[in-house]
Amino acid sequence: MAKTDDSTVLERLYAAIEARRDADPDESYTARLFARGPEKIAQKLGEEAVETVIAAVAGRRGEVVTESADLLYHLLVAWAEAGVAPGDVWAELARREGVSGIAEKRARGKGNGDGV
Repeated sequence: MAKTDDSTVLERLYAAIEARRDADPDESYTARLFARGPEKIAQKLGEEAVETVIAAVAGRRGEVVTESADLLYHLLVAWAEAGVAPGDVWAELARREGVSGIAEKRARGKGNGDGV
């Protein structure tokens, strides 16, 4: 049984995604995504994001969990396609730690932060 509090699961999933990048697309969904290119990867990521939002708004906890797992998987595929490693994102999150979201958005020229 998988550990439910394992903070390295995303790194392991990312490594598995990278390992399957050049696999046979007929035998690996991950390889099929890479073969279809960044547009298809982005489309799948968007679909999973929408499905997660719909489940969250409807208050369907179980679906939020499963759709979130799908969303994270497709996000990691998108990162791999873009050459972004999980550590790059963790470093950015660490940089933002303790910084107001409004202040952080203003620093990036993203308006007043009212959107999030």
